[in-house]
Amino acid sequence: MAGHGAAADAGGYDKHAHEPFAVTVDLAVLTLRAGALHVLLVERGQEPYAGRWALPGGFLLPEESAESAARRELAEETGLDEVAGLHLEQLRTYSEPGRDPRMRVVSVAFACLLPEAPEPRGGGDAAEARWVPYDAARPLAFDHDRILADARERVGAKLEYTGLATAFCPAEFTLGELQQVYETVWGTPLDRPNFRRKILATPGFVEPVPGAARLTGGRGKPAALYRAGPATALHPPLLRPSREGRPA
Repeated sequence: MAGHGAAADAGGYDKHAHEPFAVTVDLAVLTLRAGALHVLLVERGQEPYAGRWALPGGFLLPEESAESAARRELAEETGLDEVAGLHLEQLRTYSEPGRDPRMRVVSVAFACLLPEAPEPRGGGDAAEARWVPYDAARPLAFDHDRILADARERVGAKLEYTGLATAFCPAEFTLGELQQVYETVWGTPLDRPNFRRKILATPGFVEPVPGAARLTGGRGKPAALYRAGPATALHPPLLRPSREGRPA
């Protein structure tokens, strides 16, 4: 390892002049199970917060990128390293002093909304891993409550601007089933006629299945079936009720 003098000779910069800190990654992985939003949590097997539930994550190794570390930690602590549709989106960086009692720690957080959710298994320094209903997940260790709330806001926005919601429906689905996905992730009821009008007015979002229909439990006629359309971005976006009327 280079000495103090060598560090100072690199353009006059002395890396020992600043207090060291660590970089970690945290993962907020969400899915829909039994009609409810769930989050992937691990039970911490070590201090600090041994026995408390937390988001999967850990420290970056010297030669890793943040995303490489996130995928490694997810594999080690939950076994979910090769799940179909696992696209990690960098959420933000959390750098408040005191967020970790061990030392100054800066965390790069990632968010993901999974269409399919296999059962996890604890490993590494995680005593257990499980899917927990979002509304029952808190309080979590560290500042993970804040990270989780930010992640839900991010994936909620993805449903506004992309066709992601159709990935949580059967191959052929009713508009009522699609509406349930939005209501579950957004956490708010939607007006059925207004939702239907917006969906059908968005080019390429859904396509009707000719001649197909499904009874939905009511006394009315069977509901028409649709499949995902070719659009990946929604124009115009399908805004949450609380966002309607805001400038894009």
